Amino acid sequence: MKYADVILPLALPRNYTYAVPPEMEATIQPGSRVAVQLGKQKKYAGIVKSIHEQAPSAYKTKPIMDLLDKEPVVYPTQLAFWEWIAQYYMCNEGDVLNAALPAHLKLSSETILLYNDAFGDDFSSLDDYEYLLAEALLLRKELRIGEVQLILDRSDVYSVIKQLIEKKVCLVYEELKEVYKEKKENYILLNPAYEGDEALAPLFDELSRAPKQMELLLAYLHLLKTQGEVLQTELLKKSGASAAQLKGLVEKQILRVDKRTVDRIPMGKVETNMNFDLSPAQEKALAEVKASIAQKQVTLLHGVTSSGKTQIYVKLMEEALQSGKQVLYLLPEIALTAQIIRRLQKHFGGQIGIYHSRFSNNERVEIWNKVKNGEIRIVLGARSSLLLPFRDLGLIILDEEHDASFKQQEPAPRYHARDAAIYYASLFGAKVLMGSATPALESYYNAKQGKYGLVELQERFGGIAMPEIEIVDLKKELALKEVIHNFTSVLRQQIQRSLDMKKQVILFQNRRGYAPFLLCTTCGWIPNCKQCDVSLTYHKHQDKLSCHYCGTRYPYIYTCAACGSQTLLPKNFGTEKIEEDLQEMFPTARIARMDMDAIRNKDSHNKMIQLLEQQEIDILVGTQMVVKGLDFANVNLVGIISADSLLSYPDFRVNERAFQLMEQVSGRSGRRDGQGKVVIQASNTRHPILHFVTEHNYKAMYENEITEREQFGYPPFFRLVKVTLKHKKQQTVEQAAMILANWLRPHLGAQLVGPAAPLVGKVRDFYLQEMLIKLPRDSKRITQVKNLMKELFSQLLIEKQFRSVIIVPDVDCVQ
Repeated sequence: MKYADVILPLALPRNYTYAVPPEMEATIQPGSRVAVQLGKQKKYAGIVKSIHEQAPSAYKTKPIMDLLDKEPVVYPTQLAFWEWIAQYYMCNEGDVLNAALPAHLKLSSETILLYNDAFGDDFSSLDDYEYLLAEALLLRKELRIGEVQLILDRSDVYSVIKQLIEKKVCLVYEELKEVYKEKKENYILLNPAYEGDEALAPLFDELSRAPKQMELLLAYLHLLKTQGEVLQTELLKKSGASAAQLKGLVEKQILRVDKRTVDRIPMGKVETNMNFDLSPAQEKALAEVKASIAQKQVTLLHGVTSSGKTQIYVKLMEEALQSGKQVLYLLPEIALTAQIIRRLQKHFGGQIGIYHSRFSNNERVEIWNKVKNGEIRIVLGARSSLLLPFRDLGLIILDEEHDASFKQQEPAPRYHARDAAIYYASLFGAKVLMGSATPALESYYNAKQGKYGLVELQERFGGIAMPEIEIVDLKKELALKEVIHNFTSVLRQQIQRSLDMKKQVILFQNRRGYAPFLLCTTCGWIPNCKQCDVSLTYHKHQDKLSCHYCGTRYPYIYTCAACGSQTLLPKNFGTEKIEEDLQEMFPTARIARMDMDAIRNKDSHNKMIQLLEQQEIDILVGTQMVVKGLDFANVNLVGIISADSLLSYPDFRVNERAFQLMEQVSGRSGRRDGQGKVVIQASNTRHPILHFVTEHNYKAMYENEITEREQFGYPPFFRLVKVTLKHKKQQTVEQAAMILANWLRPHLGAQLVGPAAPLVGKVRDFYLQEMLIKLPRDSKRITQVKNLMKELFSQLLIEKQFRSVIIVPDVDCVQ
């Protein structure tokens, strides 16, 4: 008898084992989807992890109900990767499956109600809701939960269903339903009898009395000549004809309709075009990268902004393709893919595909399958693309490798794409190239220690100078009353100068909305979110107050809830306020805003990037979206509105992050013709990070920070695990955190910091407590502590008063 360990899309500590029916033994494989039952009725589609002959001793196995695929949906390499993620990041393989598989490959059963004919049709003992549902069941024989909700006109229908089950009016069963559907399109074909000019001549005579059908036929022949194939939708649009007129030609057997399965994301022509030359500095860096890759699995390319790192990536990708390998190009944000995909498609055509969370579920299934069968050779995407089922991966490129967006926050698995990519590549024997102008301190340290290869590219492409950076003292400007709408005289003059030169300007402010909070000028009251311990941000365009933690929106408040006065004023400023002020100061300029509020759908970011490239925008205001890797030829001025807000956050990485943000945003200036200009407004102009940014001196910043990291026991010298406890009662979560800390402290001593409430101590009605565990870089010790933590978590949750406490471990936390 064979058995299969099956990964279910649930957060189960262990995988469940099922019996393999004899008829499936020859066809079932690891990586296949199977339909299984868990509990009395619930059915799921799980993934077979392994097949063996060892029956579990603790429970009687249930048989696998169905094999859903002829071929596995993932390879053994991905299953090994999932297991590593679950072990390293302290989650379950079901969490990883949920993150990896497109939604339409994850099937769970749907509850269906069946009418019990034995009950008869006497409904006199039922109440109004029960009668309504029983009558519908008598007529329809079966109903789904969604249909029941519509019939009863209420969302809470389970109490009614429960009563009908107890009264034996209906029965319940679970149906596993395949959600993914192929896309079908109607193609129009000409009857072979009319092919050729001679055969068409009498047809034109016949249709001369039906002008609309004649127009339709002529439109068809034109599309056939220009496109080769004719879609029904395109034909009707071009001809202006109706479906009925097309039906007339089909009935006359002049045209016929062919229904075909089509790709939702069609692939372009497969070609490789290397129509560019590298500079001498790039050639040298490329040779060094190749030499490093030959010796080490991971190489760090430290190249200043606009040094041409992407062109080096392209050359390496070409070599990987020529050797028959697949390539994964990872970017920290979906926003970056739009501009880079256009550049890469020039070189690789239809061999490249994009993958990120904004695709529809059906589109994601199709991309998944194309990567699995090798049709897509290059994948460009955000961190989730790391979980795709590559068949033969040869190279992973991590662009902007320093970016914190590579770390998954919610929900589990809370993996770091940079570190996970290195392990994933090792499973294939693939190489990893990480690139950045401002590498993460951990990456640069590993490179300096010889763990990674290190290649430096310290000059901009085309010999263009690094931008000139000017620090403007906000305190002095305020004293001289030179600040208007948060803009110093220097920044206003530089913006006007750029506009006069027909150049473009990027302004960076790391706060969206109009104002971060409202303040009662009489008593000092500030409106807070009811569900979170944080002030509400005012969004003027929507005239709403919004919580940036839980997303709840509130109407604007005119009266103070504390003293009753009507003296509430917006305080501080966000991107929306800056946009409004710019329109007042520069009324003829074309101004746009790039933040989460302005960029909502799949295409809006791409459209804005194209407008900027086409010089349809003069001034772009944005948050971190404008910082990361974008390339605009006509931008010659970058303004950082408030450097102090970047330098004042209570985090051991604050200086590193501030340097990275300011250096990256300054790199958007002067990328083509002439030296760019950067204006940084700050009150604390003596901060050492501002000095390093002014000189573009990453190495000095690194030396300054690495000394303090070692002194105080932070990465890269120690690994961090943050443990967050959540509960709706503050006292309960504080007690749970204290007990857990007391259990851990004898084993960890000074390596345990906390517990304490974080800066925002309540989110979505849950009170929070955090503790930080610092572990030496010793894999054996780290594994011991993780196992201890899991054991103690289980021990705590057994206690009756703490069963509803949520414990979230975050390994290698970045916040």
